[in-house]
Amino acid sequence: MNKKYIIIACYLTFNVLIAYSQTKPETKGVKKWWNSLVHGNIDRTFEKKIDMSYIVAPCYTYEGSFGIGGAATGLYRLDRTDSIMQPSDISLSGSAQVKGFYGITVKGNNNFKGNKSRLSYILQFQNKNLDFWGVSYDACNQNPISSYKRQMIKWQSDYIYKLTPNIHLGAALNLNYTKASDIVNPIYLEGQKASYFFTGIGLSVSYDTRDFILNPKQGIYFMLKETYYPRFMSTYDKDIFGTTVVFDAYQKAWKGSVFAFDLYGQFNGKNIPWTLREEVGSGTSRMRGYYEGRYMDSNQIFAQMELRQHIYSRIGCVAWVGGGTVFPSFDKLWMQNILPNYGLGLRVEFKHNVNIRIDYGFGKETAGFVFQFAEAF
Repeated sequence: MNKKYIIIACYLTFNVLIAYSQTKPETKGVKKWWNSLVHGNIDRTFEKKIDMSYIVAPCYTYEGSFGIGGAATGLYRLDRTDSIMQPSDISLSGSAQVKGFYGITVKGNNNFKGNKSRLSYILQFQNKNLDFWGVSYDACNQNPISSYKRQMIKWQSDYIYKLTPNIHLGAALNLNYTKASDIVNPIYLEGQKASYFFTGIGLSVSYDTRDFILNPKQGIYFMLKETYYPRFMSTYDKDIFGTTVVFDAYQKAWKGSVFAFDLYGQFNGKNIPWTLREEVGSGTSRMRGYYEGRYMDSNQIFAQMELRQHIYSRIGCVAWVGGGTVFPSFDKLWMQNILPNYGLGLRVEFKHNVNIRIDYGFGKETAGFVFQFAEAF
C-alpha cells in the first residue's frame, strides 16, 4: 500500500474517533461533531475527578506492521482548587499487529497535593517477533539479518521531591525481565544467556522549568541519574552501574511555534548483558524511524532539534533533525559511527495540551512510522 494513503487513512480515523469520543450523546450530529472537533480540547480537570478520552484505531509500526490499537488517557487534579499546579495524567494503551506483536503499556505522572512531589511511572508488557543483527554495534553493522522472539515485562518509576521550585531530588526503582526465544542464530548473543531479570535502584537530581511535562512550550529540563543493579537482586553475577544524562530546552519563536532541543546519554560501562543494552530505535522518542534493535551496544548518546508549529485549531506539524549512536566504551566512540535521523510529523490535540503524534522518520538506509501519545520529548 502506498505510504501516503496510510498517513491519510490514519489521520482521518484519528480525527473521527477523537471527535466522536468527546461528543455527548444528546449533541451528536454534523454540526455538533464539528464543534466537538474544534473545541473538544478544553481543560475539564477542574470540573471532573478525571477527564477521560478513548480511542480505537488502525495502527502501524516498522517492527509489527499493521494492526489494531486502543488507548484511554485521562487528566486529573488531586487538588482541584489549585490552578497553578500542572494536572496529573494517566494512560493505558494496547495493540496487536499482524507480525505477532502485542503489548500493553500503563504510564503516567501523578502530582501530589501541595505541588511538592511527583511520581512518574511506566509499566510495559510486550511480545515481539523481531529481526536481529546482534548485541553490539560492530556485530549489527556486519551480521546478516536474523530473527528471534522477545518477551519483556518492565516497570520504571521515579519519585521526585522539590527542594526548590525548580530543583528536585529523586529516587528510582526499575524492574526488568526480558527473554529471547526462537533465536535463529544463537551465536548472535555472544555467549550470553537468553533471559535475565534485573532490579535497579537509583538517585537523581534535576532542574526543571518546563511549563507542561507532556507538551512543553518553554523551559529547561536537566536530569542526572545514577542507577545501581546489584547482583543479589538480579540473575547476573556482577554489579552494574548506569548513568543517565538528559538536557532538554524549549523556546517559543514566532506565533504558534516552539523550538525544542534534546540531548540524551546513557552510559553503562563495558560488556553489560544484552537486555540492558541501549538500542537505536527502541521506544518512540529518539532515533524515530529506525527498526528497534537495528543497532545495539552498552552505551548511547543522541541529540535532536525539533520545530513544532501549530497550524489550525487542534492540528499541528513538526520537523526534526538529529543523530546519535551506540558504542561499547568511550575509546570506541567514533564520528564515523554517528547515525543520522530526521523526519516530519503530524499532531492532533487529543486532550487539553496532549497530542497524538504521527511521525515518519528517516535514518541510515531506513525509514518508518511512529504513532504515540504526547510529544517525543
